[in-house]
Amino acid sequence: MNNALRAVWAFRGFVLTSVKREFQAKYRNSLLGATWTVIQPLSMILVYTVIFSHMMKSKLPGVEGGFAYSIYLCAGVLTWGLFVEIVSRAQTVFLDNANLIKKLSFPKLCLPLIVVLNALLNFVIIFALFLGFLLAVGLFPGWVALAMLPVLLIQVMFAIGLGIVLGVFNVFFRDVGQLFAVVINFWFWFTPIVYPANTLPAELQAWLALNPMAALVGAYQQIFVHGHAPDWASLAPVTVLAVVLCALGAQLFRRHAGEMVDEL
Repeated sequence: MNNALRAVWAFRGFVLTSVKREFQAKYRNSLLGATWTVIQPLSMILVYTVIFSHMMKSKLPGVEGGFAYSIYLCAGVLTWGLFVEIVSRAQTVFLDNANLIKKLSFPKLCLPLIVVLNALLNFVIIFALFLGFLLAVGLFPGWVALAMLPVLLIQVMFAIGLGIVLGVFNVFFRDVGQLFAVVINFWFWFTPIVYPANTLPAELQAWLALNPMAALVGAYQQIFVHGHAPDWASLAPVTVLAVVLCALGAQLFRRHAGEMVDEL
């Protein structure tokens, strides 16, 4: 593992250049350029705020405040978006970079790292606007907001671990990518993002314990809606799962790296 990390560090220039190039390519032929990275999430936050806080008068059970549901929704949607971006891109990272893998010699661990850094760059921009909104309306939770950092680390590990496992299988069985696109739609609605978990019947609430994203999204919502640190014990299962998936993904890649090159 140490050798792999040293190899990646030696190619840090390649990683950072790839992240920069991809970010710039996204807006290369746009008149407003990178400004769209601000306009798009800002418009989404404003829509959620106006529609759900004022027009629809949505309320969270047991939570006072006109912006409570908007904050609840944004905390869930923005972090879910990070999860989907990492997994979706990681599951196709070997297919998308087939020519690079076959022609160049470099640590293949760089590829999922580039996926994570690109996703985090987009997330930081979007989430910074969300935090700015909380400050503007006087609902920033204070120092407890730092509790999101370990939650974010767990989420990224879970997402990239799952993405690499799917990515390896996707090289040999292209149906994996198609199946994931279907599963992710059901997964979203099985996660309490647009509805509070306590509005579900008791028997359905019990099933949420099987959904690792429910615990992660709930942790963000606990921080930014209620201003409390998350229940760390509830994050223990998804933390273990994240570590297992990362280890499994690395093992699958090492074992099938040669076969993957032939398949690509």
